[in-house]
Amino acid sequence: MSHEHETILFTPEFWDERYLTATQIWSGNPNSRLVEQVTNLAPGSALDVGCGEGADAIWLAEQGWQVTGVDVSTVALQRAAERAAAAGDAVAERTSWQQVDVLTWDPFPAQFDLVSAQFMQLPPPSLESVHRRLAAAVRPGGSLLIVGHHPADLHASDGGPDRHELMFTAEQVAAALDAEEWTIVVTATLPRQRTDPDGQTRTIHDAVLHAVRRAPSGQ
Repeated sequence: MSHEHETILFTPEFWDERYLTATQIWSGNPNSRLVEQVTNLAPGSALDVGCGEGADAIWLAEQGWQVTGVDVSTVALQRAAERAAAAGDAVAERTSWQQVDVLTWDPFPAQFDLVSAQFMQLPPPSLESVHRRLAAAVRPGGSLLIVGHHPADLHASDGGPDRHELMFTAEQVAAALDAEEWTIVVTATLPRQRTDPDGQTRTIHDAVLHAVRRAPSGQ
């Protein structure tokens, strides 16, 4: 991928324009991998990275989490805030929204009980740098959940990336974590069914990494 293509694809202008092509881009439902991995966790503070129109953050807030949703697009964040308000006072009070450029943004370390990045497809080494900073933001005892398009779906046509360098495996993400600091809960390639715009159902594959930061020795 050229630097020029990367710059165009990941600018606020690119994503604002994409969101403005329709009143709603995404389904409005939380990502199924988030629901699977988080349902049995005790609610705490959560960071939803690349939150888009807010479906994941709103679902987390409904489960009792205090959620910060971040995204590069102010259009998406405005929609997310409006939908959180429509979901009721409890959800609105448990959600906050912030415009950031994840390519350079560095959250405060060790402040979240859950950091979730769902289908945030970036070219390496940008993705590796982002994952390091997101991992650092997890508190001891907290969870890091990263889900993305697996390289097996190189020719996916449902809006996922169509270039190999934007895809990753769960094992690649896990390998970048310090084994002395993290317990790996899940590294998996999980299939699911999707319906194409032409109505054809097909199987696609998600790379799922769920890891828990260990408490420092002596605690």
